[in-house]
Amino acid sequence: MAMTSEERAVRTAELALTKKAESVISMDLRGLTSTCDFFVIATGTSDVQVKAVADAIKNGMADEGEKAWHVEGYEGKRWILLDFVDVVVHVFDEETRDYYQLERLWGDAQQRTFEDEPQAAAAGGE
Repeated sequence: MAMTSEERAVRTAELALTKKAESVISMDLRGLTSTCDFFVIATGTSDVQVKAVADAIKNGMADEGEKAWHVEGYEGKRWILLDFVDVVVHVFDEETRDYYQLERLWGDAQQRTFEDEPQAAAAGGE
């Protein structure tokens, strides 16, 4: 069964976290634009991490039968875009994310923040 756009957004965010992406959010654009339903935005702290995050999303989604329709930005590794049609993933380096400020541009969109789940050992040592 195919994923809904919301499930696809959540899954791409989870995959970004597998490579320690920072400031991972989804933005619900339904009702604001017909371009797509969700943006997922993640930050890598180096060009190597930006590529690793994008690879994890692209390959993880392909493993689940969800191939990206369009991919761009691998050459510069400052902003890699993965277009899953109804979900567009933006993996930025810190400087580029600060410059473009998609969160401000789409300020009317409802945002959801994704974070790594703390390990039980780290939380309480049980």
